[in-house]
Amino acid sequence: MYLIPEQKYQRIQKELILATIALCCVFLLGTLWYSLVEGWSWEDAAYMTVITLATVGYGETNPLGSRGRLFTIALILMGVINIGYIVNLFTQAVIEGYFQEGIRIRQQRRLMESLSGHYIICGFSRTGRQIAKEFRAEGVSFIVIDSELESVQRAQVEGYIVYQGDATLDESLLRVGIERAICIVAALPSDAENLYTVLSAKTLNPGIRAIARASTEEALQKLQRGGADAVISPYITGGKRMAAAALRPQILDFVDGILSGSDRQLYMEEFLLEPAYCPFVGQTLQKAKLRSQTGALVLAIRRTDGNLIGGPTGDTVLMPGDTLICMGTAEQLRSLNQILGPIVSQKLRKPKKS
Repeated sequence: MYLIPEQKYQRIQKELILATIALCCVFLLGTLWYSLVEGWSWEDAAYMTVITLATVGYGETNPLGSRGRLFTIALILMGVINIGYIVNLFTQAVIEGYFQEGIRIRQQRRLMESLSGHYIICGFSRTGRQIAKEFRAEGVSFIVIDSELESVQRAQVEGYIVYQGDATLDESLLRVGIERAICIVAALPSDAENLYTVLSAKTLNPGIRAIARASTEEALQKLQRGGADAVISPYITGGKRMAAAALRPQILDFVDGILSGSDRQLYMEEFLLEPAYCPFVGQTLQKAKLRSQTGALVLAIRRTDGNLIGGPTGDTVLMPGDTLICMGTAEQLRSLNQILGPIVSQKLRKPKKS
């Protein structure tokens, strides 16, 4: 199915508006002529203009001289050309589905305006498509932004919320709700575009988490200096994973199963502890008894200063702002979420029912 882009809809809408304004100007010109030049009343002047533009074949409202008839001929020609142009535009709009497209665009705009706490994917190439699939599987709200018509159409066909625009521009990022988003993923083909996107995103929303794609080590360093919270190089990451698959295949399969949920048994989740809600802040893991109460295993704790405590012991104290990285079944992680209180969860994975 061919989907008409927003630019075409805006163009036909603009042309229809301009043509309508032109027709109104012709009507005003005719009315003013018959009233001021021919000396008719405003009612007779407006009536004469309407029947002339409509070419209904009625007689003259009042007798006209040669000058008046020449003007009437010109008025008829202007009206026929203008009305014909409007009819042609309207027919084209109906045949090509511009009005249906307008309804879809308005619905999409309302949906974009209602998004909050969402993710933004910049670029719908192979990397962007895979990210979108993962986000859809997780059930998180996200929007795709791409400047290429073909990519936009493909995203529309797959049922994603998509906006056609340049992700490096502030205007485009504002249109997709950058100020309300929690994370932006810059997966554009060019390292320079990804850098500009990260810089723009961080300027508009300093608190947003920015993930960027890098093709080279130099670009990786520049993106980190530009404010990206995480920079992923497909080549470096792919090489590491291939080496791990060759050297430690069972470990890699186990970790992949947890991260992707492909085994439908174990999942990983991270939880941010807020002192206002979590009753275990200030207690040790042994005293909190999270494992005995839920069965979920605390794999690591990330402190607010960035320090990572791997394999925390029972004497490890839970501090305000800590992020618990936990592993367990879907039910175990749900139980852990309940006993920790109404915390803010920075989800990388959403536990699903087995």
